[in-house]
Amino acid sequence: MRPLTTALLLAALPVAPLVSQGWIDTDDRPIVGPVRASPAVIRIASDVRIRVSGRIARFEVTERFRNTGGGMAEGTYHYPMPGEAVFSDFSLFQGEQELKGEMMTAEDARTIYETIVRRMKDPALLTLVGHGLVRAQVFPIQPGETRTVVLRFTQVLPRADDALRIRYAAGSRGEAPVTVAVEADNAAQYATAYSPTNEVEESRRDGMLRVTVTPPVRGDVEVLLPIRRGLVGGTVLTHAQPGEDGFALLFLAPPPATEELGVPRDVTFVVDISGSMSGEKMTQARTALHQALGSLGARDRFRVIAFSNAVRHFREGYTAATRADLAAARRFVDDLHPTGGTNLAGAVEAALAVRGDAERMPIVFLLTDGLPSVGEQAPDRIAAEAAGRIGRTRIFTFGVGQDVNTYLLDRLAVEGRGSATYVSPGADASDAMGTVIARVSRPALVDLRIVNSPVRLLDQAPATLPDLFFGEELVVLTRYQGSGSGAVVIEGTRNGRRERFTIQATFARHASENSYVPQLWASRRIGELSRQIRLEGSSPELIEQVRALGLRYGILTEYTSYLVQEPGVQAELAARMPAAPAGAGAARQMTGDRAFEAAKASSNMAASTSLAAADEAVARRLGQVAPRREREAGRPDRDGEVVRAGGRLFANRNGTWTDVAHRPALRVTTVAPFSPAWFELAKARPALAPALRVGTPAILAGQRASLEVADGGLTRWAPGALARFLRAFEGT
Repeated sequence: MRPLTTALLLAALPVAPLVSQGWIDTDDRPIVGPVRASPAVIRIASDVRIRVSGRIARFEVTERFRNTGGGMAEGTYHYPMPGEAVFSDFSLFQGEQELKGEMMTAEDARTIYETIVRRMKDPALLTLVGHGLVRAQVFPIQPGETRTVVLRFTQVLPRADDALRIRYAAGSRGEAPVTVAVEADNAAQYATAYSPTNEVEESRRDGMLRVTVTPPVRGDVEVLLPIRRGLVGGTVLTHAQPGEDGFALLFLAPPPATEELGVPRDVTFVVDISGSMSGEKMTQARTALHQALGSLGARDRFRVIAFSNAVRHFREGYTAATRADLAAARRFVDDLHPTGGTNLAGAVEAALAVRGDAERMPIVFLLTDGLPSVGEQAPDRIAAEAAGRIGRTRIFTFGVGQDVNTYLLDRLAVEGRGSATYVSPGADASDAMGTVIARVSRPALVDLRIVNSPVRLLDQAPATLPDLFFGEELVVLTRYQGSGSGAVVIEGTRNGRRERFTIQATFARHASENSYVPQLWASRRIGELSRQIRLEGSSPELIEQVRALGLRYGILTEYTSYLVQEPGVQAELAARMPAAPAGAGAARQMTGDRAFEAAKASSNMAASTSLAAADEAVARRLGQVAPRREREAGRPDRDGEVVRAGGRLFANRNGTWTDVAHRPALRVTTVAPFSPAWFELAKARPALAPALRVGTPAILAGQRASLEVADGGLTRWAPGALARFLRAFEGT
């Protein structure tokens, strides 16, 4: 079965931008009523509801269209049907009126799409491979009138190892909102749902599992429903190109939070109450602490530590999370008032001074907004002292504002196998802290490690497996060498006992599906490498790894930003680039807006669990480090602009969108846009489609050859020419 991710062909119609949902084409339909001045039937909303029973998914797609033109419109409704669907029925309704539709073959559907693309000269192509098309006449739509079309169809869901796989193409064109929700019977059979493409929210009630895709919904959406096998469910998704190591996404999902099964915790909340925390920051800190205290379970114990010049304790040692003791802790929090300096060294020492029980999981949450100013003030020495005492403790740090020392917060989080969260000025610290605390409220398994696999795993991200929490997925990205099928064996600790569980997986030598996995892996890997450089110091090898990954996967970093300039000035700019402070010797310098944004970007990229989250982190970083150029007389309006498309970075150089990975030494093959050669190339390599969308003329970099899309290029491939070009382009 062909994946939906390679199964849609998009184009812009004269009536509206086309997305991979349905659309109404009025171009070649007879018009009833007055002649239209400017046809404009646009899709204004799509609502997708998917009901899963066993392996059967029933789709109901509701789409609303509005005639924004001045005359009556009549047209044909088209809807691309997923190629892997097995239909028991489909029906089309416009209100109470059933539309007489027809199911077209993939060949006929592709002819229609290509005709539209050629007519409109629009490169928004994702290729229609193995797809059918539903087509039905839409009754006349009056000016200003809105019509609703409801499409229903049934599909047998494919399996991804031990998970059911739901796919839906929401499209990436236009501003019309799209909502996607999944409901599944027998919720108990599923572990926590996960989407590798989008952020999702899950709820369970009355035996039903409901998964909602977090808006905005764009592009190809995938949702995995892992079938529980004991405590943990999961699956492995792979992607591999010929001649290269493969990529794998390992997804682990325990069931929702269960108090009886979870690992009890010893939790320490450490909050900065120095003078700089006055006003809104202190209000947010109190809110966060109240939320944190509310997250404690009956088996947990806790401490509250506040620090300014001195360190204050709610009570000595750990306190049981009883109702009376929690109420007393809330009163202690309400009485906290900001004053004095920042004794970070004393606070960290106090947090690590008390040893918990061996069967409990010790966790520290540390929130601060400033630099050490009392006691030991050298961040590297504070971190080094803490490193020797952390032991089994997990540490989660929160830096509020740009005056924090990112070296210290990152180092504590890395040593404590937790995470560092950076809260921008003006953002709500209580939201950031509350989100993390809720996520790690119920440990399922700790001290995880992969003990066996059918293939060799390398360049794993994260390098050390984090803990697994009930109700939260754990996503591991890795490269792999070789191929094979078998069990991935994972070992972890629960209530002092080592436990093992397995996930059956197939690591293929060549797997074209799941093309998002390499980009997600690269984002994670760059985030971890960037943080490693800041903490341990830079080296030519580390910087080259970041630079090479940034070029290959279109991720702009402080080490690749100069590459978006014209080739002639790259070397000069590289020589003038100031080196970012790195290593323990530069720890004191890692503060201020530049260090804050770099640390936040690394943290966000390293923590990405979906393509949407990774793309957001990369886009934010692109806006921070892309060079800003003043417009010069005679330059095209977009000259110097930098965009990201299809996992590539393009810089507009004298009107040509140029892949920054392109090297002048590469041989260039030029293809005319919208020609038979262009369509044949897009059909052969659907993964190039998002990059083709950047515009024309454009140059896409390959391994031993590059592709230029421009007028005057070849219109047809000679026998065997396309295959030869692809081998050079892909370096195979």
